[in-house]
Order: sequence, then C-alpha cells, then structure tokens
Amino acid sequence: MAAFTLAHLSDPHLPPLPAPRLAELAGKRVLGYLNWTRNRHKYYRREVLDTLVTDMQAQAPDHVAVTGDLVNLALEAEFAPALAWLRQVGPADRVTTVPGNHDAYVRAMRHRFAETFADYSRGDAGDGRISYPFVRRRGLLALIGLSSAVPTAPFMATGTLGRAQLDALEKILVELAAEEAFRVLLVHHPLRSDSRPKRLTDSAGLIALIERHGVDLVLHGHDHIHSTMWFEGPDGRIPSLGVPAASALARGRHPAAAYNLLRIERDGNAWRCEQAVRGIDNQLTVREIRRIRLI
Repeated sequence: MAAFTLAHLSDPHLPPLPAPRLAELAGKRVLGYLNWTRNRHKYYRREVLDTLVTDMQAQAPDHVAVTGDLVNLALEAEFAPALAWLRQVGPADRVTTVPGNHDAYVRAMRHRFAETFADYSRGDAGDGRISYPFVRRRGLLALIGLSSAVPTAPFMATGTLGRAQLDALEKILVELAAEEAFRVLLVHHPLRSDSRPKRLTDSAGLIALIERHGVDLVLHGHDHIHSTMWFEGPDGRIPSLGVPAASALARGRHPAAAYNLLRIERDGNAWRCEQAVRGIDNQLTVREIRRIRLI
C-alpha cells in the first residue's frame, strides 16, 4: 500500500481581526481585544499564513489536519473569513479540523465552530450531526477528532474533554484496535503542560486511555512552539507533536510559523512514520527545519 502524507498546522489565529461591535466587547473579550491591538496584531500576519499554506500545498499532502484556534475572539464577523480561508486550504474531504479555546472564547459562541466548520469536523459515520469525538478514515489513516474547546474565565486558556467524550473515545479506540489503521488523535490542547492556566484539565484521563488502548500519533496546537512528547502505549511509545502558530512571526520563546509533514506507510507488520518540519525564516520564505523518523 502506498505511503500517505499528512500535513499538520495549527493556531492560524486568522488575521486581521475585524472591528468588533461595541456590544461584543464585554467580559473576557475586552482583555483579548486589548491584547490584540497592543501586541498580537504585530506578530500574527496574513502574509505569513498565506506563505506557509502555499508551501504546504506545494508538497501535495494527501490530507491536512488543523488543530484549532482558527479565530481570535470568536466574534461573529470572524467565522465567515475563517471558513473562506479553510476552503482555500482544501476541500472538506481533504482537510480535517478540531476547535481550540479561541474558537469557543465566550459562552455565547461555544457552538459556532461546529456550525461554521461542520463539513471539516464531521465523522464518516452517523446522521450528519457534529459530535466529538469523531472518526474520519482517509487512506491508511483513522483520524480521531476531539474537542477540548470550552469558554474560560479571563486569564485562563484551559481545555476540558469531559466524561462523555472520554467514554466515547474509549469505545472508538477499542473498535479501531481490530483494524489495520494508523490512528491519529487530533486535539487542540497538549496532553502535558507546565502551565496551569493553559492545561488540559482532564489530561490524566486521556493519557490513561491511550496507555490502555493505544493510538499511533497525537497532533495538537495551543502552545505555539515546536513540541515532541512521548507517551507509553500498549505496543510502545506514542509521539505527540505540536507546532507554532501558523500565522506567527518569531517573538521571544515563540518561533515563527511552521507545519509538520508526516509520511506514513506500512513497514511489514509495523508502521513507519517520518516527520519533516517546514517553517518560515527571517526572509519570510519557507525551508525545512528538520527531518526525523518518529516510528
């Protein structure tokens, strides 16, 4: 069976931010808007995002995974441009996305992501309704989408899956164990975090599930850095990969925009997965940063 190439980008935080209506600037959004106007607008740039996506498309991946934070403050005016951008990335059968905390920034908009990006965040089975977790089978892959996106208090960016989602995930993992599929778990928040305000609150439950039932790869965003973490599974170690924000210029400890390109193939009775990382340099061109065999 031919190799499958999966591209992974995250946290586009689609710029520019549309002007909010006065009625929308309440509570947490006030702080987020001030942060954007004073700071974030300098570093999150549309030309960076477009350059990165153009390079990614030139690599001709079989599928693209986008692990959340498509928008910034979950303003109503942000969602239509974000959908237009996602359609430029690729059609819904070639692109899968899950929500991030900024996509559910305030309680009134917590379901807007699923409504807007339904075609990109819907499983293959069921009655067409959006629910998490979902499964999409693409070539060698079984893509498993989770939602860790929940509204939080000011100065907090935690994520939560909840008992119902974890229970449903366990059933999915049990079913997939009987199939010959490379299982890729998509979630916005990393499984392990040193930051209490940014952590996945029920990560222990998720880690316990993958330790017991296994997946082959975890892809996440949220931290805006290059990240490789390893977790124990029933058949060996499981890599978990994060990437910088897809529209970002480098600043402080946060590197410039990058994406993962993962080549996956069957190697006898086992899987082989090679990771290439491609990112923006100081001249705003994209180059390969590193290449490594993960599995």
